[in-house]
Amino acid sequence: MINEVGVLQYLIAFVLGFVCGSIPSGLWLVQAFHGIDIRDYGSKNIGATNVFRTAGPKTAVLVLLCDALKGIVPIAIANYFFQDPVVNVLAGLGAMLGHNYSLFLGFKGGKGVATGLGVLIYLMPTVAGIAFGIWLVLVLLTRYVSLGSIVAAACTPVLAWYLGYHYAYVALGTVAGLAIVIRHKDNIGRLLSGTESKIKPGNAQNLDKK
Repeated sequence: MINEVGVLQYLIAFVLGFVCGSIPSGLWLVQAFHGIDIRDYGSKNIGATNVFRTAGPKTAVLVLLCDALKGIVPIAIANYFFQDPVVNVLAGLGAMLGHNYSLFLGFKGGKGVATGLGVLIYLMPTVAGIAFGIWLVLVLLTRYVSLGSIVAAACTPVLAWYLGYHYAYVALGTVAGLAIVIRHKDNIGRLLSGTESKIKPGNAQNLDKK
């Protein structure tokens, strides 16, 4: 049975992850560098893809790195103190949920791809590398970021299982992958109808403060 100490560890890890994941990197960075609310532009998403389309690649790279760190940092802290795979998983799950349902944005947010990548980098680096490779190849071939994200997410639990990672990490890959696919349901509809937007950089000069 899980004792009270175990329950407290799990709760601390999840809350830590959720708070870290809730930091709206895309919103704050675009506001800081360009003086606009990214939610008023493009797909209205706060993630790196919409930032790339709207504000350009430089800001998008910063958003991508910060969103990935939101997945890495809480797990690193939780692992330092508790060294328990289940605790690590809860911290990672909390980070992804926090990104998707941010405390700072009225429980709205992004789609969890970059934060999920950060989680994978810390917990399952080999899976992260392969999944990123799948994403990159699909984006380069089709220029659909959403397609790359969906396929990479769907492959994650299979890769985790095949490579023999801890069962808790396989479970996280399954839940996280499913969540990412669900968050892309509108994109899936547009892909099927042929109306999904292809990736191209925005012009940051048009957005800078006057």
